Amino acid sequence: MKHNMKLYSVRLAAIVGLSAIAGLSLRAMAADHTDSPTAAGDPAVDIADFYAWHTDDGRLVAALTFAGLGEAGGDAVYDRETLYGIHIDSNGDNVADRDIWVRFGQNAAGEWGVQAMGLPGESEALIGAVETNLEGAGGARLFAGLREDPFFFDFEGFGDTLATATLAFDPDRDSFAGTNVTALVIDVDLAAAADGADNLSIWATAARKN
Repeated sequence: MKHNMKLYSVRLAAIVGLSAIAGLSLRAMAADHTDSPTAAGDPAVDIADFYAWHTDDGRLVAALTFAGLGEAGGDAVYDRETLYGIHIDSNGDNVADRDIWVRFGQNAAGEWGVQAMGLPGESEALIGAVETNLEGAGGARLFAGLREDPFFFDFEGFGDTLATATLAFDPDRDSFAGTNVTALVIDVDLAAAADGADNLSIWATAARKN
């Protein structure tokens, strides 16, 4: 089974009656757009980035992007043989206490759909068409589709900095501008995801069946 993982740590400093959470810090442990040839040659499992944050109204949002560096006007990458996971560790043992599984499929007409299982607050899988904002009976929301890559980096400035030993980054020069990724975005109730914890680690995986 091919495996590609990005790890982030989300620290929630205070919980008040599970209705208000303050003091979030996000520490990125890994992020890249230039994987090994094996991963890069299989865009469906080639994770670009993973983002996670909470909102002031008690929501946890996580966004997994893959198949990076897509050309503008190109198609999203959907693969029925790839399983995506968003994993939440709420007790600090680096083992997931909650797993959200997402996969794609096609109907008889060849139209792509998405299915998410294990969404906090939902008793059943959330299923619907891609490129659509989906909402479950318990209030969880899901989007899967093509998006411009939100990651920012100045590759030219990076190269110049290495060559000259002088910082040469240009905040107006984004090497990823105009390129696309396929994105999976979930929006769930933070209290339901935290299960009473005040410290969460969240990471994402992509795996293909052999």
